[in-house]
Amino acid sequence: MISKENKILDLVSDYPQTEEIFKPYDEIIGKCVMCNHLFETVGEFSEMYGLDMEELLEKLNKAVKHSKTQA
Repeated sequence: MISKENKILDLVSDYPQTEEIFKPYDEIIGKCVMCNHLFETVGEFSEMYGLDMEELLEKLNKAVKHSKTQA
């Protein structure tokens, strides 16, 4: 299960499908997440921009769970 302590780099490395979850946040924060925030945790990233961390975690966990059921 993905938590707020997971680093973004580790997530996209271990679960490439999570990159699609982060893509829409490029427009929300006005920067490329993959270019600027790979070394932050999900919690740090959410806090930095005042994002709904629970919503982001839910999306990430759903993407990972969905890919496991497809395998």
